Amino acid sequence: MDNSKVEGQKLCVHCNDGGANGKNAGARGIITERPEKIVKDITLRLNRIEGQVKGVNDMISQGRYCDDVLSQISAIQSALSSVGKILLENHIKTCITRRLRDGDGEAVDELMKTLKRML
Repeated sequence: MDNSKVEGQKLCVHCNDGGANGKNAGARGIITERPEKIVKDITLRLNRIEGQVKGVNDMISQGRYCDDVLSQISAIQSALSSVGKILLENHIKTCITRRLRDGDGEAVDELMKTLKRML
């Protein structure tokens, strides 16, 4: 599939119409279909991170020692960074690669902005 528009939604090569008229599209109106293995991996990681964040909230409520809380926050940041790296790798291998093959030079600019945000 090319980067055409379906009912006002910009699509990536691995995208579909997002169900009912693209209602699942993100802020930019772009929806991406990811391999099930990646979705499962990221979902498990995010569920663990959610639990860690709730744990930190409890630690704060309980007045736990600052260094212990900071240690947990560091672990959460590391876990989020890992999720970002998984998504970035998939993005480069799929969306960016296809856009470049299709002659979309703006893909490099988008990737550079993303990398600058993440680093």
